[in-house]
Amino acid sequence: MTTTTVFDRARLSRAPRVRSLQLGDLTITYVPDGVVRLKPRGWLPAATDADWADHRDHLDEDGFLVAGIGGLLVERGDRALLIDAGFGPESHPEDPANPLLGRLYGGDLLDGLRRLGRTPGQIEAVAITHLHVDHLGWTWSDAPGEDAPPFAHAAHLVAAPEWEGRDLAAEPRLAVLAPRVRTIEDDEEIFPGVRASFAPGHTVGHTAYTITGGDRRLIAFGDALHAPIQVTHPEWSCGIDHDPAESAEHRRRLVEELSRPDTIGYGVHFADVVFGRAEPRPDGRFTWVPVA
Repeated sequence: MTTTTVFDRARLSRAPRVRSLQLGDLTITYVPDGVVRLKPRGWLPAATDADWADHRDHLDEDGFLVAGIGGLLVERGDRALLIDAGFGPESHPEDPANPLLGRLYGGDLLDGLRRLGRTPGQIEAVAITHLHVDHLGWTWSDAPGEDAPPFAHAAHLVAAPEWEGRDLAAEPRLAVLAPRVRTIEDDEEIFPGVRASFAPGHTVGHTAYTITGGDRRLIAFGDALHAPIQVTHPEWSCGIDHDPAESAEHRRRLVEELSRPDTIGYGVHFADVVFGRAEPRPDGRFTWVPVA
C-alpha cells in the first residue's frame, strides 16, 4: 500500500471501480453497485457558488458531485462480511424539481461479488451503516431469477437506536428486513477485527465500523462524509442530515482521526477515491489523499 499526495484528480469526479487493500489477515474490497449524481448546492447547502468554483475538480462535466453506491466486502479466510448493500436493481432519472439528486441507479453488486469469487450465499452477515435506501437495496430486492433477496440467509446487523427509530410509513420496505435484523450495540465486535461505533448525526443511529488488522485500522464511516471536499470543510453538513450540528462536530473529530498514520478511511460515496487519508495542509485544514 502506498499513499501519494499527487494523484489523478479526475478520480474525484468519476464513477468508482473495484478497489482492494490488505489489513493483516483481512482483505477489504469496495464493490460498486451504482452511482448517484448529487446536486452540490442542495446536498451541501453551506457551500457557495464561489466555493464550487474553487473546487471545480470535485464536480463532473455537468456540475454534479459523483457519489458511488456499493458495499464493502471484508474477508478473513473462508468467512465474509458485507458492510451496506447498495441500491439494488433500480434506476431513477434526474428530476429537475429535486434540489438534491440527479440520476440514481444500482444493480451491479452481485456481479461484482461473483467476479471476486464470492457468491451471496457466502456472506455470513450484512452490517448496515444506516437505514437509507442507497445502503439497503439488495437487502430487500430479490436476486435475479429468485423469489428472495440474495442475503436472506444472513443476519442483518443494525444499530439498536437506528432500528428502534425506523419509520415504516416513510419506507415500508423495511418490513422485509425485520425477520433478519439483529440489533447491535456501540463497540460491539460483529466479525473478527470489526467493531461497530455509533456516530449519530446523519441519522439517529448512524454507525461506523472500525476494521483492525496488522498494525493498521480502517474506519468505514458511512455517510458521516459524503464527498472528499468535506474532509477540507467538515463544517459543510449534508442537506438531509438529521442533526447538522451533531454531524459537523462528529466530522471534525473523524477527520482528525483520519490524519493518523495508522488509520485509513473508507468513504462509500467518495467517487473513485473510496480509500484514503486526511493529509494536513499548511492552513490547518486537511485534504483527502487516496490510498492506492
